[in-house]
Amino acid sequence: MEFLYTYDTLKLEFPLTEPENARFVITGVPFDGTTSFKPGARFGPTLIRHATLNLESYILDYGIDIAELPIADIGDVAVVAGDPRKTADRVRETIEELKRANPDAIPVLLGGEHSQTLGAVEALKPASYVVFDAHLDLRDSYEDNSYNHACVARRISELGVKEAMFGIRSGTKDEVEYAEENGIMWVHARDYDFDAFVDLVKPLPEPVYLSVDIDAFDLPLVPSTGTPEAGGLRFWDVIEAIEWLVENKRIAGFDIMEVAGENLGDPTALTAAKLLFYFMGAVGRRT
Repeated sequence: MEFLYTYDTLKLEFPLTEPENARFVITGVPFDGTTSFKPGARFGPTLIRHATLNLESYILDYGIDIAELPIADIGDVAVVAGDPRKTADRVRETIEELKRANPDAIPVLLGGEHSQTLGAVEALKPASYVVFDAHLDLRDSYEDNSYNHACVARRISELGVKEAMFGIRSGTKDEVEYAEENGIMWVHARDYDFDAFVDLVKPLPEPVYLSVDIDAFDLPLVPSTGTPEAGGLRFWDVIEAIEWLVENKRIAGFDIMEVAGENLGDPTALTAAKLLFYFMGAVGRRT
């Protein structure tokens, strides 16, 4: 199948499946048009794909080989430079086209700034949004743009999607008040543990869209990201949560966003690539 809004780029190098037959369909969104501190997320999809070359495809603790799973990589969305809304529309239309051809596929988005998660959520219409993030991202507008990366959770909440956020350690008073008024649940990074995660996520309706803003992790793991924050989560904290979600909830889609940098082999991209493999492995061992 031909996708209207994608162009070819570096793709995963182990054997790939056609999108119509894949369990996971990867696409990148090389967009950082509203990044407000450290640019470079436009390189995220390429950096993550390149970082996978460093990893063994066999996951020791799952006993599963990622290379044997039905995975497609359709390249990157052709972004609209400087326009997060129009680019998100292309993300939405790309995923809608994919789901028409393969309703059982799990779209996997590689970013790219977090504003682009909105397009995936609009396409998939999940009942719940679970996100690991350093920031609340509940601003109504930032830098005169309501589709700024700092507004993505606000736009998603306005779609009527239930939200639960983990790893939070930055936000404004207005954002905290908006969360309280709209029933948005969040856990500060210093208070995070697995039991807190399960307590908040267990009652959420399905399907669930899972988003990981790479800045949720502690800074040494992810030095190259748009708005880095000290005091984040451990890698295995997030993996344990993903394993529980995959075992207990139907996953509509998954993304890893805000990977930035300029150099191949950046630790941030290596963290993201390992996370990608663990997500696909966790799903794959159940099917």
